[in-house]
Amino acid sequence: MPDGATGESIETRQSWIIAVTAVAMLALAAGGPLTVVIGLVPISETLGAGRSVPSLATSLAYLGSGAGGVICGLLAARVGQRLVAIIGGVAIFGGLALASLGQGWSLLAGIGLGVGLFGNGALFAPMVAYVSLWFDRRRGTALALVSSGQYIAGFLWPFVFERSIAAFGWQATMLAYGAFAATAVVTLAALFVTPAPVPRGGLGTMQAVKGRRVLGMRPNVAMALISVCSFLCCVPMAMPAAHLVAFCGDLGISASRGAAMLSVLLLSAFVARQFWGWLSDRIGGLWTVFAGSCAQVVGMLGFLATQDEAGLFFVAAAYGLGFGGIIPAYVLAIRALFPAIEASWRVPALLFVSLSGMAFGAWLAGAIYDRVGFYAAAWWAGIAVNLVQLGLVAFLLLRQRRATAQA
Repeated sequence: MPDGATGESIETRQSWIIAVTAVAMLALAAGGPLTVVIGLVPISETLGAGRSVPSLATSLAYLGSGAGGVICGLLAARVGQRLVAIIGGVAIFGGLALASLGQGWSLLAGIGLGVGLFGNGALFAPMVAYVSLWFDRRRGTALALVSSGQYIAGFLWPFVFERSIAAFGWQATMLAYGAFAATAVVTLAALFVTPAPVPRGGLGTMQAVKGRRVLGMRPNVAMALISVCSFLCCVPMAMPAAHLVAFCGDLGISASRGAAMLSVLLLSAFVARQFWGWLSDRIGGLWTVFAGSCAQVVGMLGFLATQDEAGLFFVAAAYGLGFGGIIPAYVLAIRALFPAIEASWRVPALLFVSLSGMAFGAWLAGAIYDRVGFYAAAWWAGIAVNLVQLGLVAFLLLRQRRATAQA
């Protein structure tokens, strides 16, 4: 039952104000790495080092966000989420300003450390955890909304960045967006981020008992296997998202249409996340991961099957529908299989591994392109990794069925 089912709920109108504020802040923070995704081709031309360097910058943003989430989450417990969020906003401006210098090292340091580690790292995992403290009855709904901030960014910013880069260049675009995002994030944090309420109900439902076997295995072994699955599914997940605009350019499709295609993909993922959340409540986290991963493989095959603009718009939308709910389903599986008292470290650890997979996938697609000169080889590599992940998830589902039968 919800945490507040046995007493007065902590949810108020302020709770939803906090949730909407968090969505806005995460959508602004997620725009930072997208400046590299949309500007991948002109950035690589400026640096003269191929597409692997900007691809590595995107990877470092993912990796930094994962590591920063753990670091900044611990910091927020000491100094409060408002100060951590303000630090995140300032870091985004500093990171994009450094990246706009137009050097390889400045791009990697600015995007990896400023935008990733101390920017999104301070505004993703810590804000999600902070929002969860404001809800007890409709926590799942609130978290589904907040965790979609990145998809809102993916729908909103590609249009803006593509036009700005075409008109003013990628360096001016980074600098201007950094100033805008930092101002907005710092203002929102100062006005709306306040200490979370003290829970009035019970401790909440714990569906697992600390120390018991999980899926017939030791808990940390089960956690490790789930994390490996998360890493593997995120490798192909990151490939189209990070390289779709550049892929379209290679096919003779304009950058503006490629940016529109990326927006369609991420808007589709945003809408699908709500459906997958509804489905996972009924079939469980691991089954949702399996279904979403199968859909992701089909989507990857779609990018291989068509190269015309209309077909790619359809494939992008279908691909977004497939992968949109996978990561929340992993979190749901962790919460269902492990004690709630362990969620404070198991969920951030899982998200760190997931973002590491996104980082590796974004870099790998760029590295493969630089080696062979086309993206089809990268899509096939992503599919192969996805199939290995599906095999591991199937193994975990068999263990789950066996453990349920023995219970």
